[in-house]
Amino acid sequence: MTSRPVRVSFPAGDVAELRRRLAGTRWPDDGFTAEPWSYGVDRAYLRELIDYWADGYDFAAAEDRINAVPNYLHSVDGLDIHYLAGTPEQVTGPPVLLLHGWPGSVVEFLDAIPLLTAAGLPVIAASLQGYGLSPSAPGPGMSPKVMAGRLANLMADLGHQQFVVSGGDWGSLVATHLAADFPDRVLGLHLTIAQAFPPADVEDPMSLVTEEEKGWLETSRQIREIGSGYGAIQSTRPDALAPALNDSPAGWCAWILDKWWAWTDCADSTGRRDLRNAVSWDQFLTVVSMYWFTNTITSSIRLYREQAVAMAAGELPGRVTVPTGAIIFPGEINRSPKAWLERRVPLRRWTRAERGGHFGALEQPQVFAADLIAFATDLP
Repeated sequence: MTSRPVRVSFPAGDVAELRRRLAGTRWPDDGFTAEPWSYGVDRAYLRELIDYWADGYDFAAAEDRINAVPNYLHSVDGLDIHYLAGTPEQVTGPPVLLLHGWPGSVVEFLDAIPLLTAAGLPVIAASLQGYGLSPSAPGPGMSPKVMAGRLANLMADLGHQQFVVSGGDWGSLVATHLAADFPDRVLGLHLTIAQAFPPADVEDPMSLVTEEEKGWLETSRQIREIGSGYGAIQSTRPDALAPALNDSPAGWCAWILDKWWAWTDCADSTGRRDLRNAVSWDQFLTVVSMYWFTNTITSSIRLYREQAVAMAAGELPGRVTVPTGAIIFPGEINRSPKAWLERRVPLRRWTRAERGGHFGALEQPQVFAADLIAFATDLP
């Protein structure tokens, strides 16, 4: 099965319709006032961003930027997978599979891909099933483990019998399944989010945690306490929420802006948070637009439900035996103490980045790429 070239397109008619919907947004007007961002997205900030999306954002430039890296569709068992392909002039290292999460996209990797190929690494950046140009599954069952098997088939079809996989957010779970299920093919597992699971074989796991790492755990606890409602909805009743998000571009933008504002490393020296301190509005809106124009908002949030069902059935990653690297970004929402992670995986590389958050490859592409290059090229 050969891959088919494809171009990402934001058609003029669809752009016009999006602008009409944005202009017709029915904004809340109940006179309620509170500390900005304390009840969710700040209304004034969102309105400014929506105005820019409607009248300032350059859709054609975004298309060109995405299509500057070759895009392909490849059928695996009758269902397409979309991917970006970066081909180095001279191959000097192993192929690398890059995996994103929610609410992200393969466009997170646009700045990192040229850095990786310049170092001689072939790159495949795949859209998770039901995200962007990777169409939704026709029914239940498209769990992270199932996605991992499909991506293993994709890499084999592309001639990459062995490869390194790097993932963040959902991509980290898919990547972990790949490493556990295909240890003869995955040369190394590279993570940009390290889930904080205390080791079960230690009587007092906290005795292994440094004082700084205790701060990480507390930050994660606070984020779960005030910011995990989205996950509860999406993992139980996603199709009740989906029509609202899928019908209102302003609503969709607000739903994920709340996450990008909280999860990126976007605080300035005074502690004031503004998304533009981490990524540009253009970069963020390209992600928002990819979901909107491909009509994959519903299928993307449904992954939470698929994983909840899979976990209830005992579908957890097996033991990872392949070399593993982790880069810890300071703005990441979930950071594992090093000693905990070392007891779960063969940790070969542990990097502490100075800046960056949940979308590390987008926020700090040079740091991300340098770490992945060092990890991939040092594998046995």
